[in-house]
Amino acid sequence: MANEEKLVEYLKWTTAELHRTQQQLRESEAARHEPVAVVSMACRLPGKTRTPDDLWDLVSEGRDAVTGFPDDRAWELPDEPPYTALGGFLDDAAGFDAGFFDIGENEAVATEPLQRLMLHLAWETVERGRIAPHALRSTLTGVYVGATGHDYATRLDTAPDELLPYLGGGTSGSLVSGRIAYALGLEGPAISVDTACSSSLVAIHLACQALRRGECRLALAGGGTVMSTPHTFHAFAHQKSLSADGRCKPFAAAANGMGLGEGVGLVLLERHSDAQREGHPVLAVIRGSAVNQDGAGYGLAAPNGPSQQQVIRAALADARLAPDQVDAVEAHGTGTPIGDAIEVQALLATYGAGRPADRPLWLGSVKSNTGHTQGAAGTAAVIKMVQALRHDTLPPTLHVDRPTPLAAWKKGGVRLLTEAVAWPRREEPRRVGVSAFATSGTNAHLILEEPPLPEPAADPAPEPPVVAWALSARTPEALRTLAQSLVTHLTAADPEPSPAEVAYALATTRTPLAHRAVLIGAGRAELLAATRALATGDDHPAVVRGAPDDDGSPNPGKLLWHFDAAPPADATRTAELHAAFPHFAAAFDEAYDSLSAHLPVPLPAAPFDSPHPDRAEAVHFAALVALARLLREAGVHPHGLTGDGVGHIAAAYAAGILDLDDACRLAATHLTATDPRSTSPDTYEPVLKQLTFQSPALTLTSTAPADTPVASAAYWHHHLTSPAAGPAAAPETRTLLLAHAGPPELPAERALLTALAEIHTTGGTVDWTPLVGSTPAPRAVDLPTYPFQATRYWLQDHTARPAV
Repeated sequence: MANEEKLVEYLKWTTAELHRTQQQLRESEAARHEPVAVVSMACRLPGKTRTPDDLWDLVSEGRDAVTGFPDDRAWELPDEPPYTALGGFLDDAAGFDAGFFDIGENEAVATEPLQRLMLHLAWETVERGRIAPHALRSTLTGVYVGATGHDYATRLDTAPDELLPYLGGGTSGSLVSGRIAYALGLEGPAISVDTACSSSLVAIHLACQALRRGECRLALAGGGTVMSTPHTFHAFAHQKSLSADGRCKPFAAAANGMGLGEGVGLVLLERHSDAQREGHPVLAVIRGSAVNQDGAGYGLAAPNGPSQQQVIRAALADARLAPDQVDAVEAHGTGTPIGDAIEVQALLATYGAGRPADRPLWLGSVKSNTGHTQGAAGTAAVIKMVQALRHDTLPPTLHVDRPTPLAAWKKGGVRLLTEAVAWPRREEPRRVGVSAFATSGTNAHLILEEPPLPEPAADPAPEPPVVAWALSARTPEALRTLAQSLVTHLTAADPEPSPAEVAYALATTRTPLAHRAVLIGAGRAELLAATRALATGDDHPAVVRGAPDDDGSPNPGKLLWHFDAAPPADATRTAELHAAFPHFAAAFDEAYDSLSAHLPVPLPAAPFDSPHPDRAEAVHFAALVALARLLREAGVHPHGLTGDGVGHIAAAYAAGILDLDDACRLAATHLTATDPRSTSPDTYEPVLKQLTFQSPALTLTSTAPADTPVASAAYWHHHLTSPAAGPAAAPETRTLLLAHAGPPELPAERALLTALAEIHTTGGTVDWTPLVGSTPAPRAVDLPTYPFQATRYWLQDHTARPAV
């Protein structure tokens, strides 16, 4: 090859390599800045705030959640405490469903409330994301939790012997994240963070970074603080940083210190592209975030204005946004006069400079409603602002008489949200910054953006004639409570979900637990009546119930499928199943067409109403094949299979001995012989030589001598030329007759669902998705989360120490 040709080839190779490298750099840069979706949220905050919707009600109605000290925590106060006994408290900090998480009583008592509440929230957050919690087991799902205020064990003068094995882990910050990962079986990073007041926002920042780097596919992130003693009040009071009336007055002239609170919150995060692909909800997206440190300033706990400016600019750079592209900031805003003034100056210098007069930066703080919830503060702020985006409103900040005179408000376009402000969609996405600045010196800032408008929904598929709602819980009481919650939710829902949409959500977003019920109905009225009956413990013909053994373990028994040889008198039931279940119809059509191809005279295209000498037997065989495939798709695994005549061939297909084409080829010889058992043995030799036999995946009960393997031509030669034999079921074995798959007195689709409900409610595995699946799939809808049955666990009064 000439030198010129070698040079040309080298240049082509170099150019191609350069293009590849540039593409890799572009992809790497895009991944480093990819927006992160907020898929779901959960919280417990003061003012009996138990859900994100409750939080929105609290802030949009301008309510103050500050109350007196709780009377259920055995707090011993000094005669003259150096603080006002007011704050923002959780209404049931001691409540925990220990049995749900398989935690014994002593371990539950010794485990701090923060760990316990976080377990509840983790399960709720996953369910709110329309993901079945068990589906995350062994996945790269991360847990990033900001955890502060581990004072639970300080209530003890001495530890009782029965609690000693559990107190170490039960009060460890590391186990706040680790226990969640253990309970859900998550295998991504599990990291606990304590940077004081910025802990949960730092945790969310770390989760976003991990998602972008591919360290996890999903991440639970957030944080919290539960005050088990009043020690925190005592400490801050001696620092003279507590408000005299227990309330935060962010950025107000009347600000006189911080009001303390507590709470817990979690969000479920996922890369935006992944959330869109998986069909998960996208409540908002995190465009960028940053974390930094105050360093050596005026004092360890003193705020540092330049550092606050730097972290804001770093978050804007990470989001690749300009300051005037952000509409509002949910501030740290604790109500300490100097701290608030420094924060306002930082906002004026970053967001406020040069803003148009008609587009000021709106400023608010949820702490005016709840108090400073410490480890939960950043997550509470995020949840508040996601809700503000969803409701097109910036809610008011309370307790502001007038803006603090310590800040130079006129130097930039920053305005306090002293009343609600409409926040409608516009051409450019709406965005809000969220800040958290800590006494540790660790600062965090992130930028939330409204999600893109969802694609227009496709026209819904026809509603199936009958659907099944599968409910389950860890206890009978919880199952009844869940049923009542579902009734309440559905009667108030707007828009009203269809029965199929509810069935699909129950099938795909909830974990099957030990106590189960299946509600089978032909419409909303029947299903709601059945759900009400389940809630009250009354009988109803549409309710199929089941219970585990006394030890709580499922008891499905052994299940045998029997494939009958004789076709039914007519094909009505098969036609009903074909019309009701798309998965059945697809499997039936494939088997019917394959069988027709092996017959001398093809079967009619319309299987249910056209005359043909072999039509009844062909429809029956195809129905057996379709039922077997539908049951397998539904996750039903029998312990054994039996069958007569052509049903035995369908059973061999279900067992994996024959593929569908070979099963249809063999079945076509019953259909073409007038009396197969009197036909010459040589008749079947050509067909048997064409078959390929596989080792059975399921046990098929043999009808031949014991030494004849079922996956052999010899076995099938014996079957085709010998009298039919229907083996008896073994003891403690239930037989499902695939000829009618359920009680024959019921319509076919209801009978099938009833048969599966009986399997499901006695501990068998049924995946209901194929039974409600359609094209397009039913619309995703939200359902009530699990109703935890909380029991009080608290280190008792006699173990409490005085607060001083």
